[in-house]
Amino acid sequence: MDKVTPGSNLREGITTGTCAAAAAQASVRWQISGQCPKNVRIDLPSGKTVCLAVIQEGFPACGVIKDAGDDPDVTDGCEVIVRVTLFHEKGDIHFKAGKGIGRVTRAGLKVPVGEAAINPAPRQMIEKEIRYYVGDVGAEVEISIPGGERLAAKTFNSRVGIEGGLSILGTSGIVRPMSESAVVESLKTCLSVAAVSKPEYICFVLGETGERRMREWLTAQKKTRTGVEFVQISNYVGVMLDEAVRLNVKKILIGGFAGKLVKLAADIMNTHSHVADGRMETICTFAALAGAEQAMIEQLYACRTVTEAERLLKDYGLEKIWNSISDRAAEKCRLRMGRNGDVAVVLLDESGRILGKSRNMEAITG
Repeated sequence: MDKVTPGSNLREGITTGTCAAAAAQASVRWQISGQCPKNVRIDLPSGKTVCLAVIQEGFPACGVIKDAGDDPDVTDGCEVIVRVTLFHEKGDIHFKAGKGIGRVTRAGLKVPVGEAAINPAPRQMIEKEIRYYVGDVGAEVEISIPGGERLAAKTFNSRVGIEGGLSILGTSGIVRPMSESAVVESLKTCLSVAAVSKPEYICFVLGETGERRMREWLTAQKKTRTGVEFVQISNYVGVMLDEAVRLNVKKILIGGFAGKLVKLAADIMNTHSHVADGRMETICTFAALAGAEQAMIEQLYACRTVTEAERLLKDYGLEKIWNSISDRAAEKCRLRMGRNGDVAVVLLDESGRILGKSRNMEAITG
C-alpha cells in the first residue's frame, strides 16, 4: 500500500471489508471458470485499486490475508475466508456469520439486531463484486475469520453488543495508521448504542480504570438504580459531547482522574497532553480565587503532578477548590453542548477517592 503522506514512513493497510470483497470475487470466479485465481484486483470506495493474493481453501471458499499496514490493528495478519453459494434464480444476496464473525445483539449499530456483524460498506463492496460476475442471481455469503472470537476480546465489540467474534469493517477500503478519526468513530458507536437503551443518564469515563472506579463509587452511593450506561471516551470530551447533542442525550456525568479532567475547567476539551496542558495554571487560578497567598500559589505552580498539588492543597486546607473546579468544568461542558443537555463532573484522585464534584450531580444521578 501507499504511504499515508509524502515523506511518511507509515504504510496504509486494507480493511477486513476489502479482504472479504476480494475473497468473494475469487470464490465466484472459481465457480465460473473452474480455476481459483491466484490474485484479484479490487476497486476501493476511496478510489484506489489494490491487487491481493488469494488463498485456495475448500471449494469454493477463498481466503485473503489482512494487511493492516503500520496500524496496530488486532486483525493484522488474520485470514478472511469467504464462501459464496450461488443460486440459479434471481434474488438478493444474504450474509451469514461463519466461524469467528460476531452477531449484533443490541440496537444502535449500522446493522440490525440478529444480523452478522458485517457493516454496510463491506456488504456493498461484496455485492458489487458478485453482481459484476454473475448478474442478479441470488447468493449467500458466509464470512469466517479463524481465531476471530479470541481476537474480538481485544476490541470494543462486546461493549457495543457484538457477540461471538469480529466485525467486518471499512468505509474507504483502506486502513490509515493510527487513524484518530477511526478511534473517534468507534467511540461514537459506543455512545449510539448506549443512547438507544434510553438510560436515565450516561457516564462518560476516559478509560478502563476510570470506569471501574466510577462504577464502584456510584454503586456505593446507590446512584445506578435508575439506569446508567458507561461510555469510554478516551481524551475526546468535546467531540463526544457534540455527538451527545446529535443523539439527544440530555444527562451526562463525566467522571475520572483529576489529572485529566481539571483541564475541562479551562475549556480544554481534548485532554491529551499533546493538545494542551494547563493543569497547574487551572489549579493555581482556583486556589487564588479561594484566597491562597502568592507563596502558596508559587509552590502549586512548581508541582509536577496533580497528585503533588493535591497534597499541598490539603496541607493548606484548600481541598474545597476541587468542588469549584468541578463546577466550572461542568459549566464549560454545558456550554459546549449549547445548553442542550445537563452535565455534572466528578474528580477522582489516583486511589479512586472523590476529590470534588459539581453541585448539580444529584440532578443528574437522582
